[in-house]
Amino acid sequence: MTTTAEPLEATEQANNVLVFTDAAAGKVKTLLEDEDNDALKLRVFVSGGGCSGFQYGFSFDENVEDGDTLVKKQGVTLLVDPMSVLYLTGAEIDFSDGVEGEQFVIRNPNATTTCGCGNSFGV
Repeated sequence: MTTTAEPLEATEQANNVLVFTDAAAGKVKTLLEDEDNDALKLRVFVSGGGCSGFQYGFSFDENVEDGDTLVKKQGVTLLVDPMSVLYLTGAEIDFSDGVEGEQFVIRNPNATTTCGCGNSFGV
């Protein structure tokens, strides 16, 4: 079931589950301004695949799904589905603008192996 309501308890709980850095929130805010759609949120998810077994994904989403974990910072909402939050608990979602170029970076303490690109991990 799709819903646009954002449960307060989910937002409060998420602040202890994931770290959404100022740099990441700022970049998402800039990207969302370019989209000109106030309903968009950043969804971070884990799916099967990649070199190490799992891979990270990012997409924009207008809908908050039942069970989503929400993290709010700088007027931006980060969404994580219930399955993905199991793999992302304690992780930091950051944004880097360095020699490798601009990219979102996930520092995940649950990952026992990672591939060189940083987008794939194993547990």
